[in-house]
Amino acid sequence: MADAAAAPQARSAGRPVREGPGAPEAAPATCPCPCPAAPTCPEPGAPPRQCRAPLGAAIREACRSQVSVILPVHNSESWLDECLKSVLEQDFQGTMELSVFNDASKDSSISILEKWKIKLEDVGIQVVIGGHDSPQPQGVGFAKNQAVVQSSGIYLCFLDSDDVMMPQRIRLQYEAAIQHPNSIIGCQVQREPLESTERYTRWINNLTQGQLLTQVFTSHGPTVIMPTWFCSREWFCHVGKFDEGGKGIPEDLLFFYKHVQKGGGVFRVDQCLLLYRYHPQAATHSVLEGTIWNHRVRFLEDQVLKHWMSFTIWNAGKQGRKLYRSLSPANRKKVAAFCDVDRNKIVKGFYTYEESEDLTGGVFEKNLNELNLKEGLDYYHFN
Repeated sequence: MADAAAAPQARSAGRPVREGPGAPEAAPATCPCPCPAAPTCPEPGAPPRQCRAPLGAAIREACRSQVSVILPVHNSESWLDECLKSVLEQDFQGTMELSVFNDASKDSSISILEKWKIKLEDVGIQVVIGGHDSPQPQGVGFAKNQAVVQSSGIYLCFLDSDDVMMPQRIRLQYEAAIQHPNSIIGCQVQREPLESTERYTRWINNLTQGQLLTQVFTSHGPTVIMPTWFCSREWFCHVGKFDEGGKGIPEDLLFFYKHVQKGGGVFRVDQCLLLYRYHPQAATHSVLEGTIWNHRVRFLEDQVLKHWMSFTIWNAGKQGRKLYRSLSPANRKKVAAFCDVDRNKIVKGFYTYEESEDLTGGVFEKNLNELNLKEGLDYYHFN
């Protein structure tokens, strides 16, 4: 069984405080990132402001878009026309802008952007194009941060240059974001090609609302994928900017973890609103599996294990042992036992990864249900 889950050994142990869909969401603090077009956030608990804004500030506020589409671009000529066409075809009736940051593209991306700037502005969508022509790109995190800084929207809609939005995406996510102001709003996706990453795509589209927060520790990464993110600028600033470490840094995962740690919620619009492409040039391929593993273990320890006095690792094979070895010495001491639904692994005492199967045919989940264990309280999926 490749799935490793941690469950508390004693119900009397302290339990992690989880921020679920029904929990009160934290009030944002002053914006820590440079968002010059955004109004400053009031301090938590401060009385409503009664002062009159300067004329310049009032004009800037009147000129702000309701939604800014945040689009980082690096050598995207193969997909950019289709991506930008999907911005043009949005049925959102509010004010929109497109904020593009070109991260040292060496292909024809700039000329494609300039062509679409005219088309988009002809229908009332303001286009802001920034960028640099250095010999090397600065990375996806840097490009997204710069696109946010130069934008003016009250809400931010993140889009990758190789993906395509369905016409109703911004409208439906905007409506959801108003109802969930301190949440990241995602959506269901259609994978392109269809047969690629089938298990991952099923996971993206079929998580329950509760699992959007309880399954944040799995190897799949954020429970709503980055190209579907939609949130308020105020909340983005509260969480803080993307990591700008460049190639090999999972900037979306690290931002998502900060978001959860600060009490943010996760909500998914249960409609397919994005064509999500899979191809060898995707930036996600530059992130090493070991890097992601280490971030996941530290996040699990910080969010869950530090609240538990003892727990069991539900995997007696390679993945369970790897998790154990990755834990801090203090958390290793809390491991009371390893267990598994496969008798052979328990009898043999060990097994190799090649002998395991991806799924257990529902046996593992059945065991958990029979024990009346609740996901997000008594156990968490890790792998």
